[in-house]
Amino acid sequence: MRIVITGGFGFLGQQVARALLETRTFRGAPISRLVLADRVVRPESPVAADPLVSIVEGDLIDRLDEVFAESVDTLIHLASAVSAECESDFDLGMRANVDTTRALLEAARAQSAAGGPTPRMAFSSSVAVYGSDPALPLPPAVSESTLPTPRSSYGTQKLVCEQMIADYTRRGFIDGRVARLMTVSVRPGKPNAAASGFLSGIIREPLAGLPATCPVRPDLRVALASPRRTVEGILRVAEAERGAGPGRLDGALPVNLPALTVSVATMLATLRRVAGDAVADLVTIAPDHDVEAIVGSWPAVFDNARAAALGLEPDPNFESVVREYADNYAGVPPDPHR
Repeated sequence: MRIVITGGFGFLGQQVARALLETRTFRGAPISRLVLADRVVRPESPVAADPLVSIVEGDLIDRLDEVFAESVDTLIHLASAVSAECESDFDLGMRANVDTTRALLEAARAQSAAGGPTPRMAFSSSVAVYGSDPALPLPPAVSESTLPTPRSSYGTQKLVCEQMIADYTRRGFIDGRVARLMTVSVRPGKPNAAASGFLSGIIREPLAGLPATCPVRPDLRVALASPRRTVEGILRVAEAERGAGPGRLDGALPVNLPALTVSVATMLATLRRVAGDAVADLVTIAPDHDVEAIVGSWPAVFDNARAAALGLEPDPNFESVVREYADNYAGVPPDPHR
C-alpha cells in the first residue's frame, strides 16, 4: 500500500501522517510506503525520519513524475492555498488549488489507463464552498444537500475541485471522496494566511503570553473542529467503503465533517475561564470588514447526520478544544474537574 499525502509537511499533513504511522496500516493493509509531497520540507520533523516515509520536495505540478514513479494506491490531497491569500492573489489560488488538483487527477487517470491500480483519492475541501447569497439564503442548518454558493475565490476553487473529482470518479478514473473541513481551531504554530486564522490566534497567542486581534464582532457564530477531530474525519472518509449501512459512504456526496457551533464571544469567555483574566485581556477586538465578509459568509450550523453515519461526532464543547490544545501545546493549569 503506497500512500501519498500532498501538503505532507503542513500542520494537517503531519498529523495525518503521524496517525498513519502509528497504525502502519490503511484499510486493513500494511503501508509499504508513505510519500510526503510538499513545496516546503521540514527534515527535522520526526515523521520525516520514519523508515516508511519518503519525501518529494517542490511545486507539486513539477513533481508529478516523481510522485507517480511507482503506483499510487491512495492519494490524500491536503495541499492548497488558503482563503485570504486566494482573495488577494487570484492567480496563486487558481494555480495552487485548481490547476494542481487537475494535474493530480490527470496523473491518476494516466496510471489507471496504463493498467495500474485505480487510485483512491481523498480531497480536503472546505466549509467555504457555502455562502449566503441574498437571492438564496442558507437554511437554518446546512447539509450536503444544500446548494453551495461560495462567496470567495477560495470557496469557488474548492467547489471546482469537488466537481472535477466527482466527474473523474463517475468515469472510473479514480475512486474519489471529499471531506469538507470546518475551520480547524486551535492550530499550533505560526499564523497562516487563512481569513479564519484568528480563530486559532485569539486562543493560541494569549496562551503564549502574546497579544492577539479579533477582527470580527464577538456575536459572530462559527463552525469549528479541533485538529484531532479533523484528522479523524479525513481518515474515516478516506478509508470508508461505499454502500449502504453504518460506517459506509452512502452515495457520492461530499461529507461535511462534524461542526461545533460557537460564537466568538463564547470562545473568548472560555479562554478567560480556562486561563484567567490576564491572558484573556491580551485579546483586542478590532473589526476588519474584509475578514468578516469572508468568514461571516460561511454557515455556522450544520446537520451532522452524514458524518454521524460514519461514526464521526463534533467536539463536545469549546472548552474541550482549548484543554486539548493546552495539554499538547501550551502550559495551562489542568482542569481540576477532569
